[in-house]
Amino acid sequence: MKRERPWGFYEVLNSGRGYKIKYVEVAPHKRLSLQKHKQRSEHWVIIEGEAKITLGREEFFRHANQSAYIPMEGMHRLENPQDEPLHLIEVQCGWYLEEDDIQRFDDDHGRSCEEK
Repeated sequence: MKRERPWGFYEVLNSGRGYKIKYVEVAPHKRLSLQKHKQRSEHWVIIEGEAKITLGREEFFRHANQSAYIPMEGMHRLENPQDEPLHLIEVQCGWYLEEDDIQRFDDDHGRSCEEK
């Protein structure tokens, strides 16, 4: 099922015990919350476009056929700095993979954030 978000959308492709696989599209010039997860890690494989990734204090870019690993508890943000959509596959690994495991610290879309 496709889940619309202010930054684009995602669709769960498959899930099972300890994993969830999503197709993610980030709209041009949009970004997700600065966030972390207590109970899962994420692996992002870029399919098309350019991703700007914040991980801790580091910022870096990934392009098609490149990937990034986001460790559990790693403060991170995914951003599309381009004029075309960003397409990626996200593989989540952990024992709890629901959306309420997101702790937001900064959000462009007015969603609630944790105390800093």
